[in-house]
Amino acid sequence: MMAWHSDNTLDGVSAQAIARHLDRPRKALDVEVKGGHVWHCSLSLRAEEGMQTDQKWADIAADFVKAMDFDDPESPKAPCRWVAVRHGVSQNGNDHIHIVVNLVREDGTKAYIHNDFATAQKVARALEVRHGLEQLESVKAERATRGYKPGEREAQARAKARGKYERTRTNDPGAQMLPWEKLSGKDRQARIAAELRSDEPRYVLALKVRGAAAASADEAEFVRRMRRSGLIVRPRYAEGTTDVITGYSVAQRPTVGERPIWYGGGTLARDLRLSRLREHWPDSPQGAGAAAAEWNAAGKGRRVVAPGREAREVDPQQWQDAADRLGEIVAHARSIPVDDYEQWATLARHSAGTLAAWSNATEAEPGELAGAAEALSRSAQTYQQTRPLSPRYRSQFADAAMVFAASTRSSDSITAQVAMIRHMLRLTQAVHGAARAQEQARQAKLLATRARAELVAVRDRLPAPERETLPAVPATRVAL
Repeated sequence: MMAWHSDNTLDGVSAQAIARHLDRPRKALDVEVKGGHVWHCSLSLRAEEGMQTDQKWADIAADFVKAMDFDDPESPKAPCRWVAVRHGVSQNGNDHIHIVVNLVREDGTKAYIHNDFATAQKVARALEVRHGLEQLESVKAERATRGYKPGEREAQARAKARGKYERTRTNDPGAQMLPWEKLSGKDRQARIAAELRSDEPRYVLALKVRGAAAASADEAEFVRRMRRSGLIVRPRYAEGTTDVITGYSVAQRPTVGERPIWYGGGTLARDLRLSRLREHWPDSPQGAGAAAAEWNAAGKGRRVVAPGREAREVDPQQWQDAADRLGEIVAHARSIPVDDYEQWATLARHSAGTLAAWSNATEAEPGELAGAAEALSRSAQTYQQTRPLSPRYRSQFADAAMVFAASTRSSDSITAQVAMIRHMLRLTQAVHGAARAQEQARQAKLLATRARAELVAVRDRLPAPERETLPAVPATRVAL
């Protein structure tokens, strides 16, 4: 196709000519492919990697379709017709190409695309090495955050726009407004666009669930804390039971006229699956029974069964005790081997949960604490479950998170708060140093420029007479 069209800008006539060329084998041989005969994907670079030349992209595209077994000169299989289209950078500045393949080969056979997503990921990783591109860091670290789909944001924006419009129409009959369904598509889209938020739909949900989990001593308390934070909670039962809970879904409590948008724990984040959360709570028949009772009450919209420490206030001494315990955890972090991926991921997870609990209690809208918690949580999104901290340190983290979660309902100790924010800064710096040592450059940069910066901003606002100036994060060692 480059021989035909070089690097000229495509017009409608050329695009139609390419489409006819791609589709000729299928039409000539009258072959139908279940699910569709057009295969499409995009190959994209981060904006920070800059722009590649047309020839470089042509080489990458050719290597990709060969490795995917669509067009391999050394293979006995007939080739598929394909095209790579480059049409500039994305809205985020990412240089990229689109590849379109006709799955009907030149001889009328069909290309085999079973498990093509996983295959494409492996091929992309090999191309990064071959062509000297930035390698995907999460593969070596064996972790990845959940991606966001544009449809998630639009679904929430659509629900809000429709609810707001219908409330206005109901409350003001004299306005003679048309029903939502009868508005023009352009008018509806304009109202939806006005409701699109900068925060992704899952962001606040994950923050509240993470904070509730971190501050809870057991599963029953976790359920109560989620409900206390304003979430509506729905358990998922094992088939044929009403007392064996295998998962959960949560949603923000909607405004009148809107519908809740539900997310499973594992969809919010890998480390918020119920199976992973349970690693850090005691396992006993009594605890399981109490948790099942709270899950059932939540699912049926009934009152909590047995209120616990989430409803209690904390005193200044508890603040000081929690600060001392965080200090012990900082000391423990110094003993973790830098190449112990599991322990660093677990430490990041608890640190993120502790900050999330503080954010939920003190920030009306997600702010610096929420940003620091989210950045730290990315270090915890491992593919597999990680080795838990010892019961001693798990309990210390939970106690600190509990104090943070109750901070708006207590006579907070400023001195203890300053000590705790110092300790959270040191833990963040420790995770940052481990990320650098493990050659996780992108995550290390995120921790330094976002998590640490957000916590420093919080610290600097505290009226702390004993405030100390922390050194900048060194480039070659873990700073504690």
